[in-house]
This record gives sequence, C-alpha cells and structure tokens, in this order.
Amino acid sequence: MWQAEHVAERLRRQDDVEDVALVPLSTRGDEVLDQSLQKIGGKGLFIKELELAMQAGDADIAVHSMKDVPAEMPADFRIAAVLERGSPFDALVTGNGGTLESLPAGAVIGSSSLRRQAQLLALRPDFTVRPLRGNVNTRLARLEDGLFDAIVLACAGLERLGLATRISERIESDRMLPAAAQGVIGIECASRRRDLAELLARLEHGPTRDTTFAERAVARRLQATCHSPVASYAVIDGGDVLLRALVASADGRHVLRAEQRAPIGEVDRLGNDVADALLAQGAGELLKQAAQS
Repeated sequence: MWQAEHVAERLRRQDDVEDVALVPLSTRGDEVLDQSLQKIGGKGLFIKELELAMQAGDADIAVHSMKDVPAEMPADFRIAAVLERGSPFDALVTGNGGTLESLPAGAVIGSSSLRRQAQLLALRPDFTVRPLRGNVNTRLARLEDGLFDAIVLACAGLERLGLATRISERIESDRMLPAAAQGVIGIECASRRRDLAELLARLEHGPTRDTTFAERAVARRLQATCHSPVASYAVIDGGDVLLRALVASADGRHVLRAEQRAPIGEVDRLGNDVADALLAQGAGELLKQAAQS
C-alpha cells in the first residue's frame, strides 16, 4: 500500500492526470502464509489477481515490488516504468541491535528465502534458518515473541515504512547479494495501453531500468523461481553495467559466483552471459537440487 500511494502521488503531480484511485486487492500470495511460495504457485501469486483486474477494466495499472515479479512476463502485460531504486540490501533485525558476528552459536534466524538462507549458512554454518512469512509487522512481532534470535528483511521495506531504526545491520553486497531488483518499484500495465505507457514513462528512472533488467536477465536465463537460491546485483560503473550473481546450495556449502561488465544498452546480453558462466560451473545441478527440496 505504501508503494501504491507513492506511485499515486507521483502520478497526481502530472498536469494531465485529474485523479488516481487505489483499488486494494488481496492476492493468494498475501493470504497463504503457512506454506512456501513454491508449494502454492510461486511469485506469480502476488500479481495474478492484479492482472485479472486490469484485464477486466477494474484497474489501469498495478504497482509491484519488482523482486516479486516473475522474470518471464505474460505477453499481454509490460513493466511500463521502474522508479529510482531504494536500498537493494538485506537487513538483519535483532532484539538487541546485534550483528551477524555477534549472534550466539546456533542462533535461529527467520527467513523463507532460500537465497538468504544459503548465504547466511555460507557465512555462519552454525545458524538454524527457519521459515518466516507475513507482512513486515507480523514478522517483527514474531521476533519480539522470542521465536527467533534474528530475522532478515529487505532494507527498502523497513525504510519505506519508517522502521529504519529497527535495522540492526545492513548486510552489504560483498557479504550477501540481494535478490534481482530488490528495492525497485515497478508499474505494470496492459501491453495494448500505449496511452498509459507514455504517461508512466515520465516516472521512469533510466539507470534503475538498466540494472533491474540486467539482474532479471540472469534469473530468466537460469529459469529461477522464488524457491531458487539465486542472487544478482548490478550497478552503473561509468558507461558500463557491472553485474554480479551467484547460485548456491540451500545449505550454503556450495556457492558459485560470476561477475562481468558490459556497456549500458547491452544488459540482456550481460545477464545471459553471467548466467551462462554460472551454468558452466554447475549451477544447473544446484538449481535442480533446490527445486527438489
């Protein structure tokens, strides 16, 4: 809702937009919290109902966290704009402000992300990572109830909700690569709506689109799902895009990494090349194992 309100406010500033009305919808991904996303249908559960609303004419656009948008988009829809990226990093939240290093041996960490689990265990094999889903307040409440020693959330979500003070440690990308497009807000519309595409293009942040599509290209090439221990992170470096990615085993014992750069404008090729480098190291087998777990 914060993201939707943010986009609505940006659109209201446009001279040719009279008003913007929000159409809140609850998706199956929001409602089913006692099962993993993979078991109930994957990331697409967060956007299917929204696309149906657009098809029915009940909504013109949908606002998404881009990390929740499947790498393969339906032909009838497009991401018309991405806003300037918030923090891409993961946040460690503890009850006492502790860091990854200061957590006790065998600490229980809450996260339902295999990407986070794999990298946490690579850093600290003694950790126990247990599933944690729900909205931000639900997850924080479970930490406060003593069910976990720490939980891992996205920095961007906490910051946007005014909860940045809850962040005990920002886990930089040299220690934990984020999910593709983490911290990015995307706006989706029907492919046929050229009028909307032209309007939404005014909100576009070019550098964020370049890095977002480089990161998503890795996931698409690897056919990664919400259950895949895959991470990718791109930055603009001069006239180039520098892209780093990894594929790991769920237990963190095997971590494959690849890094390449390419000129801005060649992000699809860059993402494919980085994914191919990971596949050449054996990423396919790790992904197969993760899908079976």
